[in-house]
Amino acid sequence: MSERRLLVLDDDAAVAHTVGFVAMSRGFEVRSTASAQEFFESVERWAPTHIAVDLVMPGMDGIEILRALANAGCTARIIVMSGVGAKILEAASQVARERGLRIGGILPKPFKPAALRALLEDSPESVSRPPVATGRDAVGPTDAELEQALREDQFLLHYQPKVTLATRRAAGVEALVRWQHPRLGTTGPERFIPMAERSGRMDRLTHRITERALAWFAPLDAGLTLAINISARNLDDVSFADVMHEQCRRRDVPPERVVLELTETSAMQDAAAALDILTRLRLKGFRLSIDDFGTGWSTMTQLSKLPVSELKVDRSFVASMASSGESRKIVESTISLARSLGLATVAEGVEDTATADLLAALGCDFAQGYLFARPMEGAAAARWLGDHSPGDSSRATCG
Repeated sequence: MSERRLLVLDDDAAVAHTVGFVAMSRGFEVRSTASAQEFFESVERWAPTHIAVDLVMPGMDGIEILRALANAGCTARIIVMSGVGAKILEAASQVARERGLRIGGILPKPFKPAALRALLEDSPESVSRPPVATGRDAVGPTDAELEQALREDQFLLHYQPKVTLATRRAAGVEALVRWQHPRLGTTGPERFIPMAERSGRMDRLTHRITERALAWFAPLDAGLTLAINISARNLDDVSFADVMHEQCRRRDVPPERVVLELTETSAMQDAAAALDILTRLRLKGFRLSIDDFGTGWSTMTQLSKLPVSELKVDRSFVASMASSGESRKIVESTISLARSLGLATVAEGVEDTATADLLAALGCDFAQGYLFARPMEGAAAARWLGDHSPGDSSRATCG
């Protein structure tokens, strides 16, 4: 079986044929169908690495398809196709991203083969598929397995560098957690973080990740920062700031070098309740970042009340800003908003030099993406950081 498999759902046979022809020329194995039932059977049994979905389908429209894929925990890279117009395509893609799907891009009809070829290449949202699930393996991770994973430390960390856009030198890293699931293979956080939150295990998981990340980070260049993702559930614990500070003290890492990232939706869902914990974290020296900014519904008033240091511009806007006027305006307004509030900005998902140059021209401070470096295991990340040492010129603070 080919390592790259594309499943096409489109009721236009000519379009499906063209998509298949282009994909096969890039080394893909291809299957196509106009039947939703056949489509989902192929998703389960064939385990495609890539999926192309037409939004306008008889019987079950594309949004229903995307919702069902999200509910099934699909990790394939998805291309959203349609002739309905760019705004609707972008809205559908955003809906899919918010449901945790990996969107590789949008493909307005009619399309040129070159546009499809570009979307079929590797991107920051590409993921490795676990082995095809059959029988018991078709069941997702369970609470009992998560408890066992915490006891046996089945989690691994990769690190993705962040660069200063003005110098293109290293500014820091973000720690990204994966679960080495004994039954399901390497599993992304979207499949186990919600479970950890629901089951009351989020604090234990966060502290485990923090311990390992700090141990790796402690010997690195003092000009670098370490970003760690936290959950709104962590902010329910009044002792969270004290525990985090003690972990830094034990590893001799100043809290000022640690950036705690919280998604916009999580930060805003109960901002008043979280304010005291966030303020305590800032008083202890930690920096705070709002991740995926632009995908939620925060207002300037709400944002100004939170003691944050940084805004991270969501990759969906960054990836499409060169081709979408709407996305570029959102990125530009986010950078402007951050500057007015005295916050740093980080762009996620930067894949090409043109986008990096545009972000720099707009005044964005930092960036992450495949243009600079992919997420790496610890030893490789340490070597990369050593080769891209920040130097005195890029040691500006993040907040």
